Amino acid sequence: MNERILVLLGSINMFIAVAAGAFGAHGLKKMLSEEMLSVWHTAVTYQVMHALGMIAVALLMPKFGGAALNWAGNLMLIGIVIFSGSLYVLALTGTRILGAITPIGGAAFLAAWLLVAWSAYRGMR
Repeated sequence: MNERILVLLGSINMFIAVAAGAFGAHGLKKMLSEEMLSVWHTAVTYQVMHALGMIAVALLMPKFGGAALNWAGNLMLIGIVIFSGSLYVLALTGTRILGAITPIGGAAFLAAWLLVAWSAYRGMR
């Protein structure tokens, strides 16, 4: 994934996260329990962090280059879809089985940040 696509996808995810945050704060407040609103908020928070992370990765690509940053951007997007996506569905439907796949998205986030660190480390040598 090149820098432009990462910025594009990161920006789209920021738009979705802001809209989801507003929807949760205003539209879902009376419909969901406090627990499910908290789940929704967690999904929004991680989507925001990693959408910004995708944009940061795009900005680092010209400096550090390499396949590791490309993978990091991809893993952040995958993490958003799996982690935040499963939590959004859980909050809206109460389908708790989806909680079983949420950690896969979390692992994708962790791997992405390790790849960013690895790219920075390699750039120091």
